[in-house]
Amino acid sequence: MIALVTGASSGIGAATARRIAREPGAELVLVARREDRLQALAGEIGGATVIAVDLLDADAPARIAAVVEERHGRLDLLVNNAGAAWRGRFGDAGWDNVRRHMELNFDATVRLTEALLPLLRRSAPSSIVNVASTASRVARANSGAYSASKFALAGWSDALHLEERAHGVHVGMVLPGFVSTEGFPQAELRARPLTRWMVSKPEKVADAILDAGPGGAAERYVPRPYWLAAALRILAPRLVRRMLAGGGAAITPATAGDQSPDK
Repeated sequence: MIALVTGASSGIGAATARRIAREPGAELVLVARREDRLQALAGEIGGATVIAVDLLDADAPARIAAVVEERHGRLDLLVNNAGAAWRGRFGDAGWDNVRRHMELNFDATVRLTEALLPLLRRSAPSSIVNVASTASRVARANSGAYSASKFALAGWSDALHLEERAHGVHVGMVLPGFVSTEGFPQAELRARPLTRWMVSKPEKVADAILDAGPGGAAERYVPRPYWLAAALRILAPRLVRRMLAGGGAAITPATAGDQSPDK
């Protein structure tokens, strides 16, 4: 299996690379901005193709596709994991905050997928996993721009699966809740016994990514009980709004990988 992971230098991306590396015959392509981190990870897992690139660069998708084609000639799993979150109310942060979220969390994923889709089709059966967020289903104050980008990713993922299934390309989605990572330690939640259960680990997300990719699952929430929040948002939207009105902006949503703003 040839697997490409974006945002692979830390957090969920690095955990996913380590998890995939344990699969028999797996070969990794690691994509992120920090080459030193990628090289260290490649050494740790026994070797990998390293591509140090900023996904916002105009030529990044073509450069990545060219390297994968030249060195591997196929692609069995694409994990679109890189992402970022910047908190801010729309009345204060405005369109500019929405724009930068969309550019990285949605546009960059779409552009890279477009560049790699011919390889994925040629390698079918293959799979794409888009790392979204529970914020793809339930939005909170102070993170509307982040939710907008993840809602877009979720809708596009569902449609892409329907379009690509005829070509043998499965599209799955993983929706983490609060995940303790280098950039987002979730210390406030982990400090309280009543909320500690809400915080998961990157390794749990990595397992879910394999379920939603080669495993063929449509989507996976991490932790699993978070699907209840998404269901409640559909069944009782007024109740969810009331519940979130008190302190919904006090904590930061989980993001994916290397492109987070503090890296």
